[in-house]
Amino acid sequence: MMFGAAGLRSHIWNNNLKSMLLLAGFPVLLTLLGYAIALLVIAMTGEADYMTAKGQYGEASLGQSMMAAVYLLPEIAVFATIGAGIWFIIAWFGHQAMINLATGASPVTRKAEPRLYNLLENLCISRGMTVPKMAIIETAGLNAYASGLTESQYTVTVTRGLMQTLNDAELEGVLAHELSHIRNRDVRLLVISIIFVGIISFAAEIAFRGMLYGGMRGGGRRSGSRNGGALILIAFACIALAYVLAIAIRFTLSRQREYMADAGAVELTRNPDAMISALSKISGHSEIEKAPEEVREMFIENASTGFMGVFATHPPIEKRIEALVEYAGGRRPERMSSVPQV
Repeated sequence: MMFGAAGLRSHIWNNNLKSMLLLAGFPVLLTLLGYAIALLVIAMTGEADYMTAKGQYGEASLGQSMMAAVYLLPEIAVFATIGAGIWFIIAWFGHQAMINLATGASPVTRKAEPRLYNLLENLCISRGMTVPKMAIIETAGLNAYASGLTESQYTVTVTRGLMQTLNDAELEGVLAHELSHIRNRDVRLLVISIIFVGIISFAAEIAFRGMLYGGMRGGGRRSGSRNGGALILIAFACIALAYVLAIAIRFTLSRQREYMADAGAVELTRNPDAMISALSKISGHSEIEKAPEEVREMFIENASTGFMGVFATHPPIEKRIEALVEYAGGRRPERMSSVPQV
């Protein structure tokens, strides 16, 4: 196989460590955003200004204004930590509903989709795993993902187009791929990345819009502080830093996870050719337009590559197929027929 047991254990350990680091970093990023808000308040209201010895009102310097915001950091950190805790509780119990809402997925029962459940159940029995819940996205795109933080929450979601296009062996390979993400703890790491770090991106965007809207409403009026313009620029830089850090954290998640899940699928099914065939059919037909970019990181295929491929969340399918051919003994199809339009 592509990776040994030792490599798999290291992968799982690294995922657990990264999950803890992401959770620890969440209040830090919130505090950075809070500091930016404090700077904005001082810039708009002149709260750092002071009374001179002669009883006159003096304007604080840029350094004094920035220090005034620093003095607010302990209080900001407390609120950031409380906010992180509240969001943790909300996300813990509601992340699946959030993800389903973002992708348009709907839970399904065994009675409604017996083929899907039978394939998944057989795979789980072979490894002594609890059968995850199932959900379906009613779209012609060919894709799938796993989600959840605990065993009772794990869910495997597939698209209707995938079910109608793939045969049983190919669909079994895709389901085995998603089960491997669950076994490897990739799912937990990705959910934490999307729900906890992704909210920072959302908050930063809201802050940016608020600053622009506030500036437009101000109509060019002078700020409440003499250094208001400089403080706003510094606040803007802090918000931008928080946004960039949130994006960077997401893209530091190793793309190796897809190779590992492909290898895990072959281990479960003993059928590398079916996995190769499934990936070949998915390639070029995986788009789900409604899904946000953050959630697409969970998909079996995400064709979005960003700037020159730097921000790609998945390795190219061609390279994944090459790895299965070289390391798993799979055979490349001589000629793939066109994928039927659903």
